[in-house]
Amino acid sequence: MNFLFEIWIAYRYLRSRQEEGFISIVSLFSFLGITLGVATLIIVMSVMNGFREEMLSRILGLNGHASISISNDSLSIDLNKLSRLIINSDEVEYAVPTIQSTIMASSKYSSTGVRLKGLEISDISKRKILNDSFSERGLLEFAKKDRILLGDKLSKKLLLSIGDSVTLISPTGVDTPFGSAPNAKTFIVADTFNVGMYEYDSSVIFMKLDEVKKLLGLNKNYMGMIEIFFKNPDEAEYNTDLINALINKETSYNLYAIPWTKKYEQFFSALKVERNVMFIILTLIIIVAAFNVISSMIMLVKDKENSISILRTIGISRLSIMRIFIMVGSFIGILGTVLGCILGILFSLNIEKIQHLIEKLLGSNLFEAEIYFLSNLPSKIEYYEVFWVILFSLLLSFLATVYPAWRASSIDPAKVLRYG
Repeated sequence: MNFLFEIWIAYRYLRSRQEEGFISIVSLFSFLGITLGVATLIIVMSVMNGFREEMLSRILGLNGHASISISNDSLSIDLNKLSRLIINSDEVEYAVPTIQSTIMASSKYSSTGVRLKGLEISDISKRKILNDSFSERGLLEFAKKDRILLGDKLSKKLLLSIGDSVTLISPTGVDTPFGSAPNAKTFIVADTFNVGMYEYDSSVIFMKLDEVKKLLGLNKNYMGMIEIFFKNPDEAEYNTDLINALINKETSYNLYAIPWTKKYEQFFSALKVERNVMFIILTLIIIVAAFNVISSMIMLVKDKENSISILRTIGISRLSIMRIFIMVGSFIGILGTVLGCILGILFSLNIEKIQHLIEKLLGSNLFEAEIYFLSNLPSKIEYYEVFWVILFSLLLSFLATVYPAWRASSIDPAKVLRYG
């Protein structure tokens, strides 16, 4: 019964705030601050999670989960033996040989430096992200002689379409009495690809492995790298250690596989640091809102001194007074947290639609692929993070009510009623 009475009194104090102009404004800003802080924190954390996952899926979909660079020793290594050794490992799904180089691509209208990557047709079809971006006849055309695949942004840069010719110029490849000279050869664009990753779409050309060797003037037995794809990419570091141990045990080759966790360590570490910094900055919004709760509660206590004194004289305990004002302050925190959580989740789930709508209204791109690596704004809600954000906000809101509630319970009713 006593608890229900406390709830009723707290409800009356909340309603009376509508008549207290300044106190209501401060309370409103406290409520909006908590709502905005929680929503922003959920949205930003979801975008950072989505960005990391999208980058990771595309990087691992286009590149090996581990790689062995063998270019300097490829002519002295039994590549068939090495490949069999790797592929027969239980952890490995498949392994592919590749050659990479930087060359010049020149069309009738423009020229630019590009990254050339040599792969067999069967190896390209295994990379789902890449394979899904081709047209129906893309790989069939690519199988023909002197055909290449290039990123759609690169094709726009060179003003090329499918079926057009492009000249590729290698810095080395032709032996002359004066040394190695550039080698130029014309190829036909078999198809273009768009994997949604600017680094690839704007600068990469795929070519068949044997044609890369001819263009670069390499020995037919030359091999630049072996890319290894594991059944479970998350265990790449552990599996790579097993591969290295196997190579050291079964061969005398001075070769080491490097997992993607080491290869892209700096990039993903930078993302993690940025994410943590954003979290700290955005929690300040909730902290500032909590201070506003303290301010509005102290003003409410001052305004309700007479009412509190009357309650004390009719037998309401100090603990009950504390609970009443904790309820009043916590209501702001709970309502702000719940609304902020709903807004944050809804915004995160529809972030791409919201992005396109804003871009349509403004007539410009908000998410430039040249700057952010990806061509869309990804989002992934981790609900355990949402739980911790809610818990943090509620805890902070509760703590913000403790001091004002204590002040209210410490009021001396005799002094207030005598001199008030």
